[in-house]
Amino acid sequence: MNRILAPGPYASGAIFIRLAAGLIFFTQGILKFSDPRMGVQRFTRIGFPHPLFIAHFAGFVEIVCGLLVLVGLLTRLAAVPLLIVILTAIATTKIPELARSAQGFWFMVSDARTDFSMTMALLFLLIAGAGKWSLDAWLLCRLRASD
Repeated sequence: MNRILAPGPYASGAIFIRLAAGLIFFTQGILKFSDPRMGVQRFTRIGFPHPLFIAHFAGFVEIVCGLLVLVGLLTRLAAVPLLIVILTAIATTKIPELARSAQGFWFMVSDARTDFSMTMALLFLLIAGAGKWSLDAWLLCRLRASD
């Protein structure tokens, strides 16, 4: 059976990881459109070229992929762009904190706790899948029944 759709061994508990990761990414994506401080101004401050485009692109990815993770549809596939988003956020906002005076390692560790949690949640979903309470599992069940 196709490993992309097959639910992993942690089928029951995956819903909690999906809810956390999906809701966080979905809401953060909406904020990139609705609050300039969380979108365009933030990307301008970080130094991204074309901050309006980047903010809206990242927001779009977070909304769409966050919803996919939330409902458990194409979960493993949706986790990949979200991993790229979160790793980019870590590289551009957390790692630079190491070089700032009066911040350093422990400040960065504290500031990065949500980013770290989201990275681990996405890696879990990438490996374990969406779980049995997901559209992925429902579709897999339907595909098996039609064979």
